[in-house]
Amino acid sequence: MDDDPFSAVDRGVTVIKPDELAVMMEFLKARLREDETAADAVNASKNQDLARLKVRVLADVAAKRRLMCWVEKPRDKTAELTTDGTTWKDRAVNGALDMFTDLWVSRRDQVICELVAAYEGHPDFRSEWKPTEDEYEPADVEKRR
Repeated sequence: MDDDPFSAVDRGVTVIKPDELAVMMEFLKARLREDETAADAVNASKNQDLARLKVRVLADVAAKRRLMCWVEKPRDKTAELTTDGTTWKDRAVNGALDMFTDLWVSRRDQVICELVAAYEGHPDFRSEWKPTEDEYEPADVEKRR
């Protein structure tokens, strides 16, 4: 077992630029609206399986939207804590907050990458959004221990 708790998380993690994350978020919001519209259009009154699928799709859309809010929350919270930066202490606090937020956000941003990856076949999906593969195959990792 690896002693570093973040080593498994770091393999396959893509660093996302803030402007690129915003584009991915907009892409995901649009796909969720499409999914929701398609599910709402389904007339499942006579088919129980279709009715359950419709409910599941709508629940999935709602869950993904909650995850998107969760990803954005650290940015909102740390913005509230930022000081005016007039003293060296304020600048030190702001620097620490920036470092903490960057780490926190980079871990959460991966959620958006995974959610967006489900729409890889969509014409607006960008090739650079494809998730990166783990550095080693699971069998290869076992050989290295």
